[in-house]
Amino acid sequence: MANTSRTRYALATVLGTAGIAAATFLGVHSGAVSMPAMLAGIGGAEAFVIPAPAVDEPAQAAAAGTETAVLAGGCFWGVQGVFQHVNGVTRAESGYAGGDAASAHYETVGSGDTGHAESVRITYDPTAVTFGRLLQIYFSVVTDPTQLNRQGPDSGTQYRSAIFAQNADQQRVAQAYIDQLSQVAAFPAPIVTTIEPNTGFFSAEGYHQNYLDSHPTSAYIAMNDMPKVADLQRLFPQEYRDKPVLMPVEG
Repeated sequence: MANTSRTRYALATVLGTAGIAAATFLGVHSGAVSMPAMLAGIGGAEAFVIPAPAVDEPAQAAAAGTETAVLAGGCFWGVQGVFQHVNGVTRAESGYAGGDAASAHYETVGSGDTGHAESVRITYDPTAVTFGRLLQIYFSVVTDPTQLNRQGPDSGTQYRSAIFAQNADQQRVAQAYIDQLSQVAAFPAPIVTTIEPNTGFFSAEGYHQNYLDSHPTSAYIAMNDMPKVADLQRLFPQEYRDKPVLMPVEG
């Protein structure tokens, strides 16, 4: 397990009590503290809505039923937590993408040498939310696409910003959107988010599922991820759902 992963896990579990106090002091649940204040000292910047994609899925895609997207944008706890609050999303599952089945384990992926990225497989209804809109939320709220092989306090290739295209349409939409955002300089630095082939998705261990919902006041979640959920509600009120769609709890 990488040192950053070990530190993150310890902060989120062993120091849960301290997280409650921090969350109360910072006013996380009341929304009294802005994102810059929440992320002070760890390189955060205020989230903002970027332009909507000019190219999106073809209209006939809606007739195919649900679709799947796989996105990586740092620690999967927060990525899953945000998309569980998006209207039209019917399932958001934490896991690993980019490597093989044999190495798809948290401790192994934490080495940064497996090719895997902590990822989330999103099942969605394209009549309610399109792939392009999911990407707009992703770039506006979930990930900083200018950070190479890191997000916030977490570093390593397993925390890279990546879109795992599930088909040719997703590849086309994602590439066109990155080109569009780059052309208008939507971000203050170049976009380093990669578009990678679908080499399989492997579910993460059960204790990683619904982590944000189960531990909203742990130190790591309160500082890094709860502000993203608040930003989703603030910036995309029509797409925000108050009750998250959670993964089934086994056992």
